[in-house]
Parts: sequence; C-alpha cells; structure tokens
Amino acid sequence: MTKERVVVTGIGAVSAVGTGIEEFWKGIVQGRSGVKRVTTARVKEEMQSACKIAAEIVDFDASKYLEPKQVRRTDRFIQFAVAAAQLAVDDAKLDMKQEDPTRVGVVVGSAAGGFETIEQQYRVLMERGPDRCSPFTVPMLIVNMAAGWVSILHNAKGPNSCTVTACATSANSIGDAYMMIERGDADVMFAGGSEAPITALCMAGFSSARTLSTRNNEPERASRPFDKDRDGFVMGEGGAILILESLSHAQKRGAKILAELVGYGMTGDAWDIVQPCADGNGAARAMQAALKQAGMKPEDVNYINAHGTSTPLGDRAETTAIKSVFGEHATKHKLAVSSSKSMTGHLLGAAGALEAAVCIMAINDSILPPTINLDNPDPECDLDYVANVARKGVNIDVALSNSFGFGGHNACLLFKKFKS
Repeated sequence: MTKERVVVTGIGAVSAVGTGIEEFWKGIVQGRSGVKRVTTARVKEEMQSACKIAAEIVDFDASKYLEPKQVRRTDRFIQFAVAAAQLAVDDAKLDMKQEDPTRVGVVVGSAAGGFETIEQQYRVLMERGPDRCSPFTVPMLIVNMAAGWVSILHNAKGPNSCTVTACATSANSIGDAYMMIERGDADVMFAGGSEAPITALCMAGFSSARTLSTRNNEPERASRPFDKDRDGFVMGEGGAILILESLSHAQKRGAKILAELVGYGMTGDAWDIVQPCADGNGAARAMQAALKQAGMKPEDVNYINAHGTSTPLGDRAETTAIKSVFGEHATKHKLAVSSSKSMTGHLLGAAGALEAAVCIMAINDSILPPTINLDNPDPECDLDYVANVARKGVNIDVALSNSFGFGGHNACLLFKKFKS
C-alpha cells in the first residue's frame, strides 16, 4: 500500500511570547522573553515557592473562543487547546463544512491536565464539603478533555486520542497523527498539546524537586539553555496545534503547504524517573529513528530546535546525544541548534508542538531563531547554539524538533521544505 505524504497547512500558537503564529514568530525572531514574575491572580503570594517567575500569559481571553457557559466549565489547559485549534483552522483556511467529518481527527495531549481545577475543587471539598464540588470537576480536569473539546467544537469525528508522555507529549501527538494520515485513517488531523501548570501545587512540586530557576530578580534572563550560569528551567503555559493533512487532500483544496513532516522517532531511556541518561543514548536513538524513517543522512539536517530546558544535566545530555548522531556535522558548526525555551519557558506537554511550529517557520522564512541569554557557554555545551540573535537569510531545508520527558520519553519530529 502506498503511504500518504503528510504536510502541515496550519499553525495555532498560544504563548507568553505571542498568540497567533505571526505574533508568536515575530517575538521569537526578535528574541523576546515571555518570562516575568508570577502574578498573584495565578498563584497567591503566600503560596509561591522559591521560584516566583514563569512565562505566564496575562492577557489571555477565553471568551474569544468559547461561550461564557463553556468558559466556566473548562479548565485553563482546555481553553488554550481550543484557542490554538481555532487559530490553526484559521491559518489553514480549513472550512470544516466542506469536510467529511469522519475523515478529520484529533490527537491533542497534556502532561498535567487540569491542575487549576484540582486545586480549586480540593479547597471546596475541604472547606465546604463534598456536596459543594462542581459536577464538572472531572470533565474539567481529565487530560483527554482538550482533545474532546476540539473534536466537539469542530465536528471532527475521525480518530480521537490523547497522549500523556510528560514533556514529549505534543511531539508524540504530532507523530501519532502523522502515522494515522500516512496509513490512511484520516485526511486531516488536529495535532498538538496544551498546558496550564502555573498553579501553586504544580510550581511547588517542581520547585521542591529543584528543577526550576530561582533567578527571581531578573526573570527575562532566567531561562538560559546551554549557558554555564543556568540554574533550572522556567515554567511556561499555553498551547500549540498543527493542522496536518495528506498531501493529496491539501492539494485538492488548494491549501498553502508550510512544510512536510517526513520523520518521527520515539524511544524510552529505561533509566530514571526524572534524569536523562548522561550519555543521551535514548535521545540519540530517537533522532536516528526519525532520520531513518525519512531516509535522510545526518548531514541533510540544517537546524535542530533543541529540547534545551536550561537544566545542567539535560542540556549536557542533549549536546552529547547530538554529537553522537551528527558527528562532525555538529561539532564543526555546520548544524545550527537553538532553544526557544529561552523565550517561551518550558510548556511541558505543549512544548513539542510549539517548537515544531518554530521549526516550520524557520524553514519557511529562512531564519534561525536564537537562544537568548547565552552569554557564557558551558564548556561541555560546545555546539552552534545561535546565541542571542536570530540569523536571517539562511537556507533551511530540513529541521529537527527534539522533545524529552520525565520517565525517559523521547520524541523527535523531522520537517522538510515542501517540494511537490
């Protein structure tokens, strides 16, 4: 059976750097940080942990995408997914009334789901008793409900699923949707993730594990992947969804094709619940798997959007993994690498999709996005990380997006400039 080619025709992005792909990409190219002090509307002062900063979206208005009653019955992570899906449909100029709904599917995941609802309803339970808890508690907090809402609002009746693989979640979502189209299960897929982890409990948990930066006095400089003075990652929130289509379907409706998705690799570290393998073995095998599926050689890749969280162990392990796969192509600076988490913060389960969007825009606009705050490179991180300033006018035919999660989940996506 001939496999369908899979292309990207729309991007929806919701982040602290910008909402909508144009504003988001403009901010990334400018090196604009979305990190700031956490507002007390999100986490009360007395509930804030040692880390008091995050890439919080302070101007998000869910009522632009949902009816007032729907806003009250959805957690923030669902609202981000709904917004990203609508923005992606608009970007793709996809008219769902013209589509066979049984041929349109959804794979949208989240690492944590409705933490805000969990905290609110637990307080209600403790202070007012079980009878006062909302009847919508469960459908507001369960992780699969972002996918559920996207399918309901867009009448998507094809394959419907939800990935939960920590910080690899939305890369896995896109990869899984890619395979569904490739084998003919659907013509169109909504694929991505959403996350709303800036809550007291979630921030406290990551802070207690000493994974978060405490550079509270200079938030915009806190996320500094590959810099020797990095002290942990910065939490981010938002969502990103891609519209994936079979090439034949996209061409039939005259869609603008942004890029082709040609490779997807996923592996497990089988190593530790939070730490990556020091030698980056699992990450390396995921990158190799994506290359193998695409039938490409390492030197075919021009750019990697690194997982690059700004943690000492993670950045070194990823650097080691890239060297093991790409050899001199990486060590002689022929391969550009950058981390957009330096600006967006770490969106956990939504990170992979947002960074896939960065790869696609880099290919389209021939621009290498920067790693900001890279002032003093870690000697053990010695690749070409596009420090601080974007590079324009660079031909990028192939871009790789890396996503690695707690539990040893690794997922890599390989995008290629579209050629008919």
